[in-house]
Amino acid sequence: MLRHARELLAVRSPLDAELIVSEILGSWWGQRVAAGDVEEVIGEALVDHAGEVGTPAALALLTGMAYLGTPRQAAKAERAALALMERGVARPGWADRVGTVVLEDCHVSRDVYGDQDSIICTYTYGGLDRHALIVLVDRTKAGAVTGSLLHGTGAGPAFPGSLAAAAGDPRPPAAGLVRDAWVSSQVDKLLGHCEREGRTNPLMRYEALDPRETRAVLRRALDFTDELRDPPVNDSFGSYHAFVRARVALLPPGGRVPQPPVYGRDRRATIAARFLASDEAEELSDRSAASRCVDRIIDYGCAHDFGRPLRVSPLKCEMFLLDWLPRKVLLSPTEQEAVPHVLAAWVRWAGKRTGLPDEGVRATLDAVWDATAKFAEAYRDPSAFGLDRDLVTRLLPDGELEALPRRAFALPFLSGRHRLSGRHRLPGRHGSIDLSTLDPADPQDRRFMLEFEHPGASDAHLDAHERLTVRLWNGDPPQLWETAQALLDVGYERHEILHRLIDVLDRCGDDPGELRGALRVLRHAEPPE
Repeated sequence: MLRHARELLAVRSPLDAELIVSEILGSWWGQRVAAGDVEEVIGEALVDHAGEVGTPAALALLTGMAYLGTPRQAAKAERAALALMERGVARPGWADRVGTVVLEDCHVSRDVYGDQDSIICTYTYGGLDRHALIVLVDRTKAGAVTGSLLHGTGAGPAFPGSLAAAAGDPRPPAAGLVRDAWVSSQVDKLLGHCEREGRTNPLMRYEALDPRETRAVLRRALDFTDELRDPPVNDSFGSYHAFVRARVALLPPGGRVPQPPVYGRDRRATIAARFLASDEAEELSDRSAASRCVDRIIDYGCAHDFGRPLRVSPLKCEMFLLDWLPRKVLLSPTEQEAVPHVLAAWVRWAGKRTGLPDEGVRATLDAVWDATAKFAEAYRDPSAFGLDRDLVTRLLPDGELEALPRRAFALPFLSGRHRLSGRHRLPGRHGSIDLSTLDPADPQDRRFMLEFEHPGASDAHLDAHERLTVRLWNGDPPQLWETAQALLDVGYERHEILHRLIDVLDRCGDDPGELRGALRVLRHAEPPE
């Protein structure tokens, strides 16, 4: 990194210097380390190393980190830089100007669907070196990953726990996530292009932004992105991350990110009823299947699109049909046939109510029909693989298709007839019992299944298995099933995996951070001999 920092001695522009420093700091952005925070383990160690080396390149790097590093890095870098200057180490020529950045204006170029915003902030160094920072904020991808594995989520809300606590609200942040960022020195050309596109393209809008609101949106989006385990960002984003953070910090405070509306059960049912009574839904032949399909559409918009069930776009419809439904939802054969047609009717109905231009409605409908053929291939009904549909339905009473393998792993004994012993206390059931009549989601039936699998086990032993089974059933935390799969892959038997997971749960108690750390270590266990 210090060899890379030698480039700082050859540049004259403070902008070029900041971008080089940001690239260096971005080399470890998004990485995870087993012991502590990567910004401390690598970033602060780099500050210490640069201070010890004491070369002009080291001082240049420390100067840049004093402006672009984390608060702890910046404080340490400033102290180390002052010490080197007192020893007579030469400062780079751009050092006096790097702290003179001032904001000019903020604008946004956005699509009419609400998928993405390109937020543009222009700055100068005291009137010189004018440049624009462009940050691409994506709300569609952000909504999709709220159901993915995030740090600190457990079985709670599907977004970073610290953000939820900060907001004091169990709803996900409406700002989206940062997909990409870059810098341009051709500011007039950039703004002119965006202004013309907003004026001539009916699917684009270009407008000024309040800098205070811009700061609130970008800070929330950056926080959301930083806390994702594997954020879907462009490859170059890490190089700009520190630069973006520093520029956002220059924006005036005081803005607020609007919270998404809450759609309770009654409000969702009202929306569904209005749609089904509309002209757009009149030609849907199977009203029962249509009702179930529109419930899925509304649920997806509320849970995975920041509380925007009426919003439609080509990308959102494609993700609903080709990504979310195939992964998450168990559909009946009639629903599989009906859902593309219901979605097309929903696009026409919702597009009219949200004021989407006719060009946007047509483009979205084209995307729905293009995705329909692919949907038949993407959606794989479990029964197509020889699985009994009744068995699958028992394991997925909530229709969460993604949960099927981990629930089958947790409770593999779902069929057969077995004699009841004295310890099997099931009201109204005597003699023998057909396991296919038991409900694995019912705590009492689930306990019987565990007793059958572990004959003669003590109550304490069964309690431990039950705690693990409940967690696997709920996917709490997601890393639990990830670890089980990793151990299966290297050759461990199911029974040994269960006991290894039980040991981790007993050792970590209710500490989610300690549990995630212990599971991360267990995932890398040596293969069995």
